[in-house]
Amino acid sequence: MSPLRWEPGQTAVLTFLRPDASVGQQHPLRVLADDGTRLLGWLPSGTRIVGSRLTDGRHQRDAPLAERFVAPRRRVHDRWHGTSTLRLVCEDAWSSVWWFFDEAGEFTGWYVNLEIPRGRDAHGPRRIDGVLDVDVAPDRGWEWKDEDEAEAALRAGRLTERELALLREEGLRVAALAEAGAFPFDGTFTDFRPDPAWPEPELPAELLRDL
Repeated sequence: MSPLRWEPGQTAVLTFLRPDASVGQQHPLRVLADDGTRLLGWLPSGTRIVGSRLTDGRHQRDAPLAERFVAPRRRVHDRWHGTSTLRLVCEDAWSSVWWFFDEAGEFTGWYVNLEIPRGRDAHGPRRIDGVLDVDVAPDRGWEWKDEDEAEAALRAGRLTERELALLREEGLRVAALAEAGAFPFDGTFTDFRPDPAWPEPELPAELLRDL
């Protein structure tokens, strides 16, 4: 078990690293539970995050696919928008599971963010985004997401053949859980409602100094 643990109510930072170990994005999570290997955290819509842009200011998805994983990037002040997410990050799993909630607080589905685990630091879990993902609907039907991006990342050297194979294997493992209606796709947390008195999770000031 990792000696780095967070108590309920504390903020842990989910850091997404680039393959060269530099920091890409950072998302603050309000911790609901953490046993040192499995962290459950809340990221409400509107929360300030560290995001990533191409150095010319474009969002990554605005660049043609051939440029998307080779153009240089920079870290920027940003906000998490669109949906609020409850996230389950398990230390050695090649994925994290996100419960999506709309502006009214209603559950809209799961998202399996395929990732390469890189342990924890003093701020929270560290991961490399695997590009390929799995979208799971409320009825537990599922589909791959961003397969074209994953292939582009492979061509650009952003992922290796072995990493992509392991990410696909993880996606199929988790999709099988969805098909079976097994945790985390058994209805657990779909009725989650945050305490309206909770403050927005905040990134530590030291993580923002070079932005």
